[in-house]
Amino acid sequence: MSDTESAPTRAPIPPGNWLGLLGGGQLGRMFAMAAASLGYRVCVVDPDPASPAAAVCERHLQAPYEDDAALAELAGRCRAVTIEFENVPASALRRLAERVPVRPAADAVAVAQDRSAEKRFMAAHGIETAPHAVVERADDLHGADEALFPGILKTARLGYDGKGQAAVATRAEAVEAWDRMGRVPCVLEKRLALLREVSCIVCRGADGEAVAYPLIENEHRGGILAVSVAPARVSAPVAARAAEIARKLAAALDYVGVLCVEMFVVEGERVLVNEIAPRPHNSGHFTIDACAASQFEQQARALAGMPLAAPTLLAPAVMLNVLGDVWFRGGERVEPPWHDVLAIGGAKLHLYGKREPRLGRKMGHVTCLGATVEQALERAAAAAAVLGIEPPQ
Repeated sequence: MSDTESAPTRAPIPPGNWLGLLGGGQLGRMFAMAAASLGYRVCVVDPDPASPAAAVCERHLQAPYEDDAALAELAGRCRAVTIEFENVPASALRRLAERVPVRPAADAVAVAQDRSAEKRFMAAHGIETAPHAVVERADDLHGADEALFPGILKTARLGYDGKGQAAVATRAEAVEAWDRMGRVPCVLEKRLALLREVSCIVCRGADGEAVAYPLIENEHRGGILAVSVAPARVSAPVAARAAEIARKLAAALDYVGVLCVEMFVVEGERVLVNEIAPRPHNSGHFTIDACAASQFEQQARALAGMPLAAPTLLAPAVMLNVLGDVWFRGGERVEPPWHDVLAIGGAKLHLYGKREPRLGRKMGHVTCLGATVEQALERAAAAAAVLGIEPPQ
């Protein structure tokens, strides 16, 4: 793979210049805040007039991601452009790359946009994944290896937070699920007994320098990330292997920016790649409070061609995802008891500026710091009790 920047290596972009952003959700909001703290000005393209990032960016272009006028202004105003989420059309990134550096490049993003392409890429680079089969037509399901059942059927594109997925115990269930999904391209994965779900946030500069944060242990509920623990409660060899895999993937993609590699730890302490996210990730939010530099500061540094920061963990941390559910108790909408959350030692509250809470909608997160992982977990359990959510395991 190669970066789509066709011009010779560019000099670092000094503070005071504009950086561009496609996507205005909470990840874009946190990127814009980090970039502003470094002295950069941020212009975001997002169709939502009330996008979380728009409230903190100096310029908001309210337009679709492929809008000609918006892309032209973004390229004319900004010295470099990045993305907030992986489903920004790769075609828009390629058009921008003709005029301005785009980091990560369209080719790298395109791999992450399609699970089938992602699996092929892993195989081509000797990176182990769960046993799987690509499903593009009915014959692919009927001829799939029986050993893949029970499994999980996932749409190849546009699935996230448990959407576009179905647990299937048998071939017949897989066929029914595929029909419900509209017979779109899918990947059928064998369901594995997991010892841990983990993720590694790796940051890679345009000069090829790469740094990785401590491995993160994740707990999902209903397909949505609920809890992240850093550092992960795994052996040193597992943590080292995961970081090695993440660095290898970033190099293979010729990646510039922040990359999250989600992985499974299975029997025998084998580490398998689940999927990649070409951007900062929910599981890396702890870095804002617990590390010498956050994943969003690293994203701004990499985009501007500045040196990356050391990913030093200053304190163990446990992050709780705060969904819109906490606003609804006993059938009524109530304001969550933020005062009581902030009264907990080591608790740091981050709300995303979304106006309307909804069930399952990511509204914010709470990171609890501690002198040890055990203390951080105790404080996170206290915060969970205050918010009425299930405590971390």
